[in-house]
Amino acid sequence: MPVVPPPLYALGAGVVQHFLAPDRGAGRRSGALRKVAAAGVGAASVGLLAATSARFRSNHTTFEPFDPSKASTLVTDGPNAFTRNPMYVGMAGLLTAHAIARGGLLTLVPVAGFVAVIDRVQIAAEEQALTTLFGDEYAAYRARVPRWLGPPG
Repeated sequence: MPVVPPPLYALGAGVVQHFLAPDRGAGRRSGALRKVAAAGVGAASVGLLAATSARFRSNHTTFEPFDPSKASTLVTDGPNAFTRNPMYVGMAGLLTAHAIARGGLLTLVPVAGFVAVIDRVQIAAEEQALTTLFGDEYAAYRARVPRWLGPPG
């Protein structure tokens, strides 16, 4: 299993966004609009993270990213009915909100980098462990619910 906590990847991406952002002195009105949009995306992302945490707690299972073999239940309801990785979608959403607030197209690059690293390093290892642990139940869930967002498969 990977050893870097996913929130640390997100934090690193956020720091990179800070340095990629354009000069904040230009465009005051567009800055206010960006702040409103960023607040909306950020609030939705925090809500997704909170709802996912609540579902895992109510199912008495772990969302520990380093040892998914500790999972006692496959959570497939709540946010997990729309994405197999709502925690990572929430983190990507927070990075997107930060990119919107900071402005500039380059601030979106770390969001893509976060998604790519989490997809290839973290999620791949988690899916392998969950397949071993839950077998056909997890295979059916994978066929039904997308990894990130959009159509399954």
